Amino acid sequence: MLVNTQKRELQIKIVYYGPALSGKTTNIEQVFKSIPPDRRSDLTVMKTSGDRTLFFDYMQVELGKVAGFTPRINLYTVPGQVMYAMTRKIVLRGADAVIFVADSSPFRIRENLYSWRQLFQHLKDLNVDLKSFPIVVQWNKRDLPNAAPIPLLEQVLQVRGRYPTFEAIAIRNVGVKETLQATLKLLFKKGARNERTPQSKPQPQPEPKPTS
Repeated sequence: MLVNTQKRELQIKIVYYGPALSGKTTNIEQVFKSIPPDRRSDLTVMKTSGDRTLFFDYMQVELGKVAGFTPRINLYTVPGQVMYAMTRKIVLRGADAVIFVADSSPFRIRENLYSWRQLFQHLKDLNVDLKSFPIVVQWNKRDLPNAAPIPLLEQVLQVRGRYPTFEAIAIRNVGVKETLQATLKLLFKKGARNERTPQSKPQPQPEPKPTS
């Protein structure tokens, strides 16, 4: 989180991460549509030559003041296809938090696990402190008739009790706002804690060890 004391601004970067077609782009599009034009920037989209995979979205949202500072929220997505691993890593650089969007299809569990593991590898490579880094998990596409049970998804990713999780149907704008609000709450809570105890280390949080 970057603090601009002259402009009294907080620059916050949140990245939506997950496998291809899990609903990352849909989340950002729903947030974009819900915010008045005078409170956000334009939505910038960059695609592959095949016009299917999103390279990243960028959106800056201005909220009300926090402790006298104006938060400017930058929202990004990463491309989900395996071939764009380096692009995902580049987009993650400088992120203050991650929203992991998992696909509830029982046929996408392997892709969810691969993406989840790669997320932590990228964060390690970027020297991110995984013990205090805010991550929120969203179980998207809960409207699928054969959606995988939440306990199964939690077991595969080993997130129960470790990270906040939310059910969502992003295409219907269900659970989108709640997921983003929870992420911002974690960020501001972390910032307040660091401000109170600048020399103290954050409480350790177990790193997930996904099972194959």
